[in-house]
Amino acid sequence: MSNPLLILRNFLFYLFIWITVGVIHILFLYNSASLSLKDSISDSIVFNIVYMGLGLGLWYPVKFLSIENRSSSRFALQHVLAALSTSVLWLGLSALILLVVLNPGRELDSFLMRTAGWRILIGVMLYVIIASFYYLYIFYNSYNEKLIKESELKSYAREAELKSLKYQINPHFLFNSLNSISSLTLTDPSKAREMTIKLSEYMRMTLSESEKQFHNLSEEIKNVRLYLDIEKVRFGSKFEYVEELASSSSGVMIPPMILQPLLENAIKYGVYESLEKVIIKLSCQKENNYLKISVENNYDQEAVSPSGEKIGLKNILNRLSLVYHQDNLLVVDNRDGIFKVNIFIPLGES
Repeated sequence: MSNPLLILRNFLFYLFIWITVGVIHILFLYNSASLSLKDSISDSIVFNIVYMGLGLGLWYPVKFLSIENRSSSRFALQHVLAALSTSVLWLGLSALILLVVLNPGRELDSFLMRTAGWRILIGVMLYVIIASFYYLYIFYNSYNEKLIKESELKSYAREAELKSLKYQINPHFLFNSLNSISSLTLTDPSKAREMTIKLSEYMRMTLSESEKQFHNLSEEIKNVRLYLDIEKVRFGSKFEYVEELASSSSGVMIPPMILQPLLENAIKYGVYESLEKVIIKLSCQKENNYLKISVENNYDQEAVSPSGEKIGLKNILNRLSLVYHQDNLLVVDNRDGIFKVNIFIPLGES
C-alpha cells in the first residue's frame, strides 16, 4: 500500500489544505501578533512547507506502528514520542531556515523564541491529524480488501457447492442404468446393447453440459427425452411420456440437468413400483415473471415409500437457491395418487 498523498488527486487536495492553513497563518500573525506583513509571510511559508514535507513522511512510521502488533500503551507511547520528535524537528528546521537562510529582523527572531512552546503543541496537533488520516485510510482499504476476499470466498464456496450438487446426479443415475443393463444382458441382450448405446450418448451429452451454468429449455428437454429413451428400453410400455410445452418457453435459460432428478423419481417411485401404466407429464409455461416447469406422475399409493424422494428434490431446491437466491422455487403437490413437482425459474435472471 503506497502513500495515499502521493496520488495526484490527493496531493492537490493536500496542497490546497496547506495553502489555506498558510493564508490563515499569515492573517493571524499580521493582525494578532503585530508582525510585519513580510515577517508574517516568511514565517507562514517556511513553517507550513516544512510540515507539509514532514506530513508526507509520516506515512511510513504510521505503517510501521500498527496497533495490531502492539499493546495499546506501547502504541500510544511510541506515537507520543514520534509526535514530539516530529514537532521538535519541525521547529528546528523551520527556525534554522528562517534565522540563518532568510536572516529576518530582530522582531521575528524574538517572536520565534516566545512562541516555541506553542509551536511544539501545534506540531503535535498536526501530527495527530495527519496520522489519524493515514490510519483511517489504512482501515478503509483493509476493510474493502476484507469485503472483496469474503465475496470471493463466498463465490468459490457457492461454485463448489453447485458443482457438488450437479455431480451428485450422475452417479445415482449411472448406478441404476448399469444395474438395468446388467439385468438385460441375461434376459434380452439386444435391449442391453441398445440401452448401452443410449446411455453412452446420454453421458456424452451430460459431460458436455456439465461446465455450463445455464442452457436453454429446449436443450434440457432433449436430455429428458434421451434419459426416458434409456428407461423405455428397460420398462417398455409400463409408462408413457407426455409433453405440454408452450412455444414461448423453449428459449428460456435454466440450470442444466435440473429436471433429471424429477424424471428419475418418477421412474423409481412411480413406474418401478406400480402395476398400472404410469403417465409422466412434463409441462412448461410462463407464469407472471417465472417459467413454471411441472413434472407429475401417478403412482401406487400402497407401494411408494413417502421418504424416498427427498434427496433429489433437496438437491434441486439447493441448486435453485444458490443460482437464484430464492428459497421458494420448488413446490411439491402430492395428493390422490398424483405426485407433482413445480419448479419456478425467474425470467431474466440468467
